[in-house]
Amino acid sequence: MSRIEKDQDIVLLVDDSPESLGFLTEALEQSGVTVLVARSGETALNIAVRVAPDVVLMDAVMPGLDGFETCRRLKAMATLTHVPVIFMTGLTETEHIVHALESGGVDYLSKPINVDELRARIRVHLANARRAQSARIALDAAGRHLVAFGRDGVVLWSTPQSTRLLEQSGVDVRGSDEMSARFLAWLLQRGDDLAPGSGFELALAGAPELQYAFLGVVGGDEYLFRLARAQAEGQEDVLRQQFGLTLRESDVLLWISRGKSNRDIGDILGLSPRTVNKHLEQVYTKLGVENRASAAIKAIQALQALFEL
Repeated sequence: MSRIEKDQDIVLLVDDSPESLGFLTEALEQSGVTVLVARSGETALNIAVRVAPDVVLMDAVMPGLDGFETCRRLKAMATLTHVPVIFMTGLTETEHIVHALESGGVDYLSKPINVDELRARIRVHLANARRAQSARIALDAAGRHLVAFGRDGVVLWSTPQSTRLLEQSGVDVRGSDEMSARFLAWLLQRGDDLAPGSGFELALAGAPELQYAFLGVVGGDEYLFRLARAQAEGQEDVLRQQFGLTLRESDVLLWISRGKSNRDIGDILGLSPRTVNKHLEQVYTKLGVENRASAAIKAIQALQALFEL
């Protein structure tokens, strides 16, 4: 009998039927995973708060809190947004299947459950979730300011850097009506034209304006944006006049002062990292410095007298 993934993988099994729980628990444990059992939606939520599962098997129809609402509440927990939920249902009508997917499920199985099919689907969704989570961890570690929207305008995830920037600007990451509205308006305006490069702005009263630059669609349903605080106008002119720079050199120096890498600057300005590096060499010469840290310090000092950074 093949194992599903790793010994430490945790499956949360939610079903109000003792017979189903017993049958599925035995089959899953034989596949090498740890099984947590809940006979109601309320119990499942209490368990998930204490122990985050790697995948959830959810009965759709249960007394009290049904599987659909339980799934929505699980997905509202920040630590569980990436956890795949597979529905188990005896309801095969299209509206029930759609309901399962709209509530946050990634897949469904019709009862009676075929154990081999169940193991295969768990294995696939665990692998997909693990790859997605690894990518997000890498983005977090890289210090990127990224935020992903669902098609309904809900923020699916954001890197810690973006979360801090949003909070500093008075934006509620998980429930900003203004941010969702601006995204949905942008999506409606773009229609089928979703080429990277467009975006939108958001400014709340008394807070700096934020700029959202569209990067692409990830996984078919995540709209990924780079987030940045709008820059005060005229900063490039100050640097150009202060140090005798060209327009492009002043652009590069401004973003160096903001802590951006050559690759980031290339993405922002539409240049290759190699071209950015060539401009940077000229900047070093004109500023009389030998590295980007010294260049950044000089740029910041030149701007502090005129702009609030």
